[in-house]
Amino acid sequence: MAEPMRIRATLQGDVADVRILMRHPMETGQRKDAKGDIVPTHFIQNVLVTHNGRTVLDAQWSQAVSRDPFLGLRVKGAKAGDRIAVTWTDNKGDKRTDEATVAAAS
Repeated sequence: MAEPMRIRATLQGDVADVRILMRHPMETGQRKDAKGDIVPTHFIQNVLVTHNGRTVLDAQWSQAVSRDPFLGLRVKGAKAGDRIAVTWTDNKGDKRTDEATVAAAS
C-alpha cells in the first residue's frame, strides 16, 4: 500500500486553499535500473478531489508527471470543518484515499 498523502486545507474567506503531496514513484517506463533492464511504467492515472462528497476535481494523468506529485487547488464555498477527500488510482490498479478537514485561517 502507498504512503499516506499529506493534505492541508486552509480557509481564506470562503475559499479553501488545498495542497496535496502524493507519494508515488511515477515511473515513465524509460529509465533503466542498475542491471540495464527497463523499469516498467507505474504512474497515477486518475486523481479525484471531493468537497463534502461533491466532486471538485477529476484529473487524468500520464507518466509525464514527476515523482511524488504536488497538487494545489482552491475550493470556493468552503467552511471550517468541511471534508476534503483525495483519491488516486494508478495504472497497476493500486488506489489510495485520504481525507483532511478544512481549518480556519489563523
